[in-house]
Amino acid sequence: MTNKTTLKGTYCILMDLISNQSISIGKLGEIEFKKGYYVYVGSALNSLMPRIKRHLSQNKKLHWHIDYLLNHKDVEVVNVLYAVDVNRWECKLALEIAGTTSAITDFGCSDCTCSSHLFFSTYYDDLLYYSLNAFKKLKLNPKRYIIQ
Repeated sequence: MTNKTTLKGTYCILMDLISNQSISIGKLGEIEFKKGYYVYVGSALNSLMPRIKRHLSQNKKLHWHIDYLLNHKDVEVVNVLYAVDVNRWECKLALEIAGTTSAITDFGCSDCTCSSHLFFSTYYDDLLYYSLNAFKKLKLNPKRYIIQ
């Protein structure tokens, strides 16, 4: 039996931003975000479930770009998808999604050569479809994380 705290994997956090906002994102500075839906692609090569729980918590030290966005009062997480796998699929998943929608340049990719790990759409259903399809194209089995 696998210990849930040691699972490795890749995840997508889908969010709803209810109004246009200028949000300070750490060293990236102020970014203008349009009202709509966003998906952030991340990975955890240890402690997948604790990483997702941390992202969903409002009580955390702001460390990653996504922390700043998730802590904004007008952002609501609407879905989390993840796949358990020992390999790092984060960049390949981001690249698949990048080909379908617009990216927020330099967001969440300071440790790789990707142009972004955050993507935008005005339609939630489109973003969910793009995300699920990206997992499937990479032959990953996406699961939904139950938000509590």
